[in-house]
Amino acid sequence: MSVTIERRILDLLAANSDLTSAELGDAVGLSASAAHRRVAQLRESGAITGYRAVLSRAARGDPSIVLVNVTLRDQRKETMAAFETEIVDCPQVVQCFLMSGEADYMLHVEIRDGETFERIHRETLSQLPGVTRLASHFVIREVVTR
Repeated sequence: MSVTIERRILDLLAANSDLTSAELGDAVGLSASAAHRRVAQLRESGAITGYRAVLSRAARGDPSIVLVNVTLRDQRKETMAAFETEIVDCPQVVQCFLMSGEADYMLHVEIRDGETFERIHRETLSQLPGVTRLASHFVIREVVTR
C-alpha cells in the first residue's frame, strides 16, 4: 500500500469523515472500490480508530471553557494511576493531557448553564487523588486554526 496514498486518505478523512468512497477515490486517484478497500485496511490496521460528530459550541450549550493545570503531590506510578482512574468519571472534563513542564496534567473543562467553576473546582477537581495545586485559565475566545 502506498504510504503517500494512505497519508492523503487519512488527511482527507481527518478533515471530513463524511467523504464517500467515490469522493475519496477522486481526490487520491483511485476508483471508489479501491478507496473503500484502503479505508477498510486503515481501520483494520488501527490507523483509523473511529468516526465522530464534532459538535459546535452552540450544540453543546455554549459552555465556558477553562484550561486547568493540575500538579500532583508526586509523580509515582500509583499517584498518577489513581488520578487518571478518577478523572475519566468527571463529566465536565472533556480532555486530560499528561504534560511535561511545571504542571503534571492539563484539563480541558467545559462549564455549562447551571454549573459554576467554583463548584466543580471545590467539589470535583480539588478532591481528585494526589492533587496539590490547580491553576485555572479561562478561555476568552477560541481562534480556529483548522
